[in-house]
Amino acid sequence: MKTKDELPECPVATTVSIIGSKWKLLIIRNLLARPWRFNELKKDLEGISQKVLTDSLRAMEDDGIITRTVYPEVPPRVEYALSELGESMRPILDAMQIWGEEYKKSS
Repeated sequence: MKTKDELPECPVATTVSIIGSKWKLLIIRNLLARPWRFNELKKDLEGISQKVLTDSLRAMEDDGIITRTVYPEVPPRVEYALSELGESMRPILDAMQIWGEEYKKSS
């Protein structure tokens, strides 16, 4: 997780710095439904590269937004899920969805 000194002073800028990329928002959208495996996310997020997905997942794990669970199986199974902190963003994404639906209706 980032320290307070590493975060912007503005709370909105803080939120944007943590979830502001297009891919992070779409990853979070998927993880709101259920835990996902890496290849499932890669297939569902059309256009994302393996490197960007890996970097995004690592950054979100470092920020405490998601958890990464490795199951002791052969071959290893890894699942990504929202942490409690990540779950707390559900109202934000719900509001974004509602706003997007209303915007599309008005266009």
